[in-house]
Amino acid sequence: MAMQTGASRRLAAFAAGLAWEQVPAEVRHAAKRCLVNFFATAIAGSGEPALDKACGVLGAFSGPSSSTVIGRDERPDMLWASFLNAASANVFDFDDTHIPTIIHPTAPVAPVVFALAENRPLRGEELLLAFILGVEIECRIGNAVSPSHYSRGWHITSTCGTFGAAFAAGKILGFGEGQFLDALGNASAQASGLVETLGTMSKSISVGNAARNGLLSALLAADGFSGPALPLEGPRGFLEVTAEKPDLAILLDGLGTRWEILSNTFKPYPCGVVLNPVIDACLTLRGKPGFDAAAIEKITLTGHPLLRQRTDRPGVATGRLSQVSAQHAVAISLLTGKAGLPEFSDESVADPAVRALGEKLSFVDDPAFDVEGARVEITLACGNLAVTVEKARGSLGNPLSDAELEDKLKVLSRYRGRSFDIDRLLSAIWALDRTDDAGAVMKHAAGH
Repeated sequence: MAMQTGASRRLAAFAAGLAWEQVPAEVRHAAKRCLVNFFATAIAGSGEPALDKACGVLGAFSGPSSSTVIGRDERPDMLWASFLNAASANVFDFDDTHIPTIIHPTAPVAPVVFALAENRPLRGEELLLAFILGVEIECRIGNAVSPSHYSRGWHITSTCGTFGAAFAAGKILGFGEGQFLDALGNASAQASGLVETLGTMSKSISVGNAARNGLLSALLAADGFSGPALPLEGPRGFLEVTAEKPDLAILLDGLGTRWEILSNTFKPYPCGVVLNPVIDACLTLRGKPGFDAAAIEKITLTGHPLLRQRTDRPGVATGRLSQVSAQHAVAISLLTGKAGLPEFSDESVADPAVRALGEKLSFVDDPAFDVEGARVEITLACGNLAVTVEKARGSLGNPLSDAELEDKLKVLSRYRGRSFDIDRLLSAIWALDRTDDAGAVMKHAAGH
């Protein structure tokens, strides 16, 4: 009972006491990898219609210009810049993914620390420490509410990301234990987002709000805006309300020794993470002797039950929905041998050949698979071909290298259609822990 009723305060105490010297070198490096991937996906997403519309509406309500919007010319206040940069980083579902929660941890947290860095003196190691803390908190809370939280319909990046953003901001603002606890309570009042919005522009609202509301929670706490004593573990707190059986042990065990950022993964394809092994298998199938896309009679997709639950979406009508559709992902990769942003666009979805092939897909649930693996079998007139992928490219068991993440940033910056000095941006990210001006990174991120 003592541990149960002290969970929120223990997280607050941990956050207040965390110092840069306590963070292992591998965790520091992992944080930089997250930021390389963040700028890649935020630059790519910054020109999407959802971002154009959001900028148009929110611009009228912004305070004094102070903060960079990645990949754009607008200069709103910190709150709206955090919202917009989080939304653009996640809009393509191309951002990082924490295993096993499937939280996209960087999108809600990185915009907040960079917005603050542009508005106050901040050393790079201070920014990285705050970012690492934010990721740790949001993913631990995600662990505690999984898997029932997502299956109930909560969009876990949006809900848990609010807490991560609040703690990251609180660290930069120099919070003590009591202020962190208030920030946690303020965040609990604003943590929301529904899975039903996936594939629509509305998803970007809750992801953007995770960053904005987290920052707001901390700014209010800094001014003495108080919250409940048990925001997480209280009888009507976040854990009890949003999960069937919250796991307080996994929330707290190994705090400060087991780092959740080391369970983060990076996607080679712009779609739901459970589709990565599926695409890997399809691309491998194309190279097998006897493969003929025109002769496919049936496609059988075997994987963890979560694969079907999240991606059984036949007949999708938009590129956004195609990012979470196994039918589209399988069809487009088998037909074209590609799985980049153009393959998950409105134009690709409208292709009758893609739609027709997707209709031949059926699922087999197999709990023996984890979310990093899958099996694709195609039935042809002359026989069957099958490929099993145990560890998808980009997964914990088969991670992308630093060079591959750099290439991802270079490719996605070209997709945006603006001019960026990517080499300088990369140098600034990798050298963050050695700079006295963390906000300077953003000077290379707007483009022109």
